[in-house]
Amino acid sequence: MKQTDKSLQNKPMVRAMDNTDNPLPYRANVGIALFNKSGKVWLGRRAGMPETLPEQDDMSFAWQMPQGGIDEGEDPLPAAHRELFEETSVSSTELLAEAPQWLTYELAPEIIKKDWRRKYRGQRQKWFAFLFTGDEAEINVLAPGGGAFKAEFSDWRWVDLQQVPDLIVPFKRDVYEQVVDMFSGIADNLKLDQ
Repeated sequence: MKQTDKSLQNKPMVRAMDNTDNPLPYRANVGIALFNKSGKVWLGRRAGMPETLPEQDDMSFAWQMPQGGIDEGEDPLPAAHRELFEETSVSSTELLAEAPQWLTYELAPEIIKKDWRRKYRGQRQKWFAFLFTGDEAEINVLAPGGGAFKAEFSDWRWVDLQQVPDLIVPFKRDVYEQVVDMFSGIADNLKLDQ
């Protein structure tokens, strides 16, 4: 049975970006806010070349929450569990909430041309909040899935949810601010439970 945070059901989502002049489609994607029992959220430092803009080539923007594409015919919740495991080795979770709407962001034009080969204009994301119920030894970003998957992160840490947008590459920041708005009640409740 799916658990959801009832406070999310009436939250308006008014800031989703949509550049209707761009004919390219959005890539279907999931995002995961993984909380620990202290109300902090998991962030990973992207391995290799982070998504940066030429005028802001700053490794401080290399942090992000787990996210990834939804496979053909796959539902978003199983995709979120799969992506979380493939990127972090984490499988010990409890669903806390699902975002009521899809959020979108536009990729920077430089990334569309270079990294995405002009296939997508950005990402359309369904976000989930999970509680991490395992031991931190379960988290393995250098050899996720016992080495079955390519490492997408080189490091990780727990941070306050409110700090996250400042660590994210600017073109994703609006979506992360919406995630903070949606899931801040979860972080607050977990902190109260301590």
